[in-house]
Amino acid sequence: MSTPTLLTYYKEKVVPALQAKHNYKNVHQIPRLEKIVVTTCMGKHPDRKQAVEDAVAEIAKITGQKPAMTYARKSVANFKLREGEVLGARVTLRAARMWEFLDRFINITAPNIRDFRGLPTKSFDGRGNYAIGIPDQSIFPEIELDQIKRNIGFDIIFVTSAPTDEEGRDLLAELGIPFRKPNKKTEEKA
Repeated sequence: MSTPTLLTYYKEKVVPALQAKHNYKNVHQIPRLEKIVVTTCMGKHPDRKQAVEDAVAEIAKITGQKPAMTYARKSVANFKLREGEVLGARVTLRAARMWEFLDRFINITAPNIRDFRGLPTKSFDGRGNYAIGIPDQSIFPEIELDQIKRNIGFDIIFVTSAPTDEEGRDLLAELGIPFRKPNKKTEEKA
């Protein structure tokens, strides 16, 4: 199996750029992408079981890996939810599949988002990890539009080894994630 092109780009271009910018003394301090987690929850759908099956099929097409089911931890009468009932699906991508998914996300999927001006930079968790919500699956090229039964939203979490949000943002920006440019009006108010 050949090395993913984005991984080669990370090793040849991103690592030296991050080392120069943050003055890392050791190569092991340089942030790296550890995994990408794609999740969905179908808790609000009245036909939850069929909705989860559809979501599993969609995630498998998008990521190339079969997702694991997620289950309810507690029963909630108001939501007609029983403990142990299937709620959603999740897949964790690592190694070559992670790099291939990220490459497709940056170059094909993200520009397909309607009225795309860049991804928001406020979705970092304080430890260098970045999360984004995708409202429907139609932006992914693997999905056939005439086969869509219902809109399925996804959360995509980029887990990095960066200790701070700034270092995580620099890593993802160097990899090519199209972050939204700061608005001049917003800068003047701040």
